[in-house]
Amino acid sequence: MIFKSLNFKLILFGFIFTFFSSFGQSFFLGLFNSNIRNTLSISQGEFGTIYASATLLSSFILIWVGKKIDDVNILKFSLFVIILLAASSFIFSKISSLIFLFFSIFLMRLSGQGLMSHTAATTISRYFDKSRGKALSVSWLGLSLAEFTLPLVIVFLLNIFEWQNIWISISILIVLTLPLASFFLVRDIKFESREISNKENLIEKKIKQWQRIEVIKDYRFYIICLNLIAMPWIATGTFVYQSFISASKDWGPYIIAQSFMFYSVFSVISLFFSGFLVDKFSSRKLLIYTNVPLFFSTIVIFYFDNPISSFFFFGLLGISNGLANVLGSSTWAEIYGVKYIGSIKALTTSLMVFSTAFGTALFGVFIDKGLTIEQVSIVSGIYVLSTIALLFLIKSKLDPQYL
Repeated sequence: MIFKSLNFKLILFGFIFTFFSSFGQSFFLGLFNSNIRNTLSISQGEFGTIYASATLLSSFILIWVGKKIDDVNILKFSLFVIILLAASSFIFSKISSLIFLFFSIFLMRLSGQGLMSHTAATTISRYFDKSRGKALSVSWLGLSLAEFTLPLVIVFLLNIFEWQNIWISISILIVLTLPLASFFLVRDIKFESREISNKENLIEKKIKQWQRIEVIKDYRFYIICLNLIAMPWIATGTFVYQSFISASKDWGPYIIAQSFMFYSVFSVISLFFSGFLVDKFSSRKLLIYTNVPLFFSTIVIFYFDNPISSFFFFGLLGISNGLANVLGSSTWAEIYGVKYIGSIKALTTSLMVFSTAFGTALFGVFIDKGLTIEQVSIVSGIYVLSTIALLFLIKSKLDPQYL
């Protein structure tokens, strides 16, 4: 009975943490792009360079900080992340210079996109086994809910309040809700807590438990990562430079904000089905399909200018996003085991954050060089298709090693 209770509490914990990770996600920070640039009088390219540099630094720090989740109680680690997120949000409201902008984005990317999502995914992946896919899919619904609701809410609030006051309110919200939620939801979780039967435990012990130093010597790791970073860098470039895309396509100020609802709806649908499919077929067999919708989204943005195409574009992004969120967490546990999953996930989450820096910088350079959004989509599509081909070549070699 206690395990059923813990199942619910852990999934709710993951849901809440992925929702609050949205404050450090590119789709959310991109909503303040114009306001920040107007405050500091900087260009799209300058903002993109600072954003990418700060994100890059946060990805390196995440490798070390994220590893600590394997060494301390999950409640203590969660409280540390919450304090960092609240402080980062407050600091973000005080941006007044380029140096302060860099520091603020660094903290938000580290605490929000990095550590909040890392804490949720690692905790779920370690605890759940036979229903890991469904647990991950439900927990990632928190981020989907944020993507569905927050863009329109923020666009509305920006017409009423100063953007700095919105960030102060966010920091207060974090302090008032997350510490209590974490205390009640994960205080009973121990390192040895697992959602497995005795029979399954014997099977689990036969799977080789890879350490991070071993993982980085495995060529499969890099091919899988090349696929999993496609969605973050392309989506981040889209989110951060959404105002550029709107102007290029003549979509108006609200089309992309409304399209986020399609992105969220299709993310939810994808999350729902992928969770069941993972538990039935395994992540390893489904991984090759992750970026197929993403590839078609680049075709949509290349060929079509009608505002309706924005909804199709974001819908396809949402499908790949839902698949990537579940498969990106469960694949590592299936192939490399869960004993050192915290340090492995810290590395992979860091690479995801790094890819968002890459996407921001690349899009910024392309825009400043005068490339159109259609030309950017060609580059993105070629990358996606290439990584799918590489993964196809090793798809029969993704099984775990048994002792």
